[in-house]
Amino acid sequence: MASRFLAPICMVGLLAGPARAAAPQDALAHRAAPQFVRKDLAGQTVSLRAYRGKVVLLNFWATWCGPCRVELPRFAAWQARYGADGLQVIAVSMDDGDGPVRALMAKLKPGYPIVMGDDRLGTLYGGILGLPVTYLIERDGKVAARYEGASDLDAMERRIRELLEKRGQ
Repeated sequence: MASRFLAPICMVGLLAGPARAAAPQDALAHRAAPQFVRKDLAGQTVSLRAYRGKVVLLNFWATWCGPCRVELPRFAAWQARYGADGLQVIAVSMDDGDGPVRALMAKLKPGYPIVMGDDRLGTLYGGILGLPVTYLIERDGKVAARYEGASDLDAMERRIRELLEKRGQ
């Protein structure tokens, strides 16, 4: 049901241009990221709290969303490149079922956890009305930025590097 509602919004996002980072008025900006515990596609427990001390890229996406499919391989490259420096990517699929997600992940082999999302989890994060939506969460668990729609991935990567460099500050 959710994918039929979100698909047109994802398409509109493609036409509207590049995404922007969260404005200061974003309800979660500089606040503690809402905690959640989910099973990933492999059946392992994924708890956001377990990644405290890391910079977390939390991406809400779906298999039918074009910009999402562009971002996923880039996020996998970042996980491989910056994981040892403290980056952890977590992807939350907003697909209605895990079949298409499993098929795509078998091809992409992202190297980071993929969990299934739902309206409840989306509501915790301010309502996920279009895709993709990506949060950057600082090592202390606070939301640093929210990106909506097709994002400027180079700018997002620069922001990730900035957050990773804040380790000892």
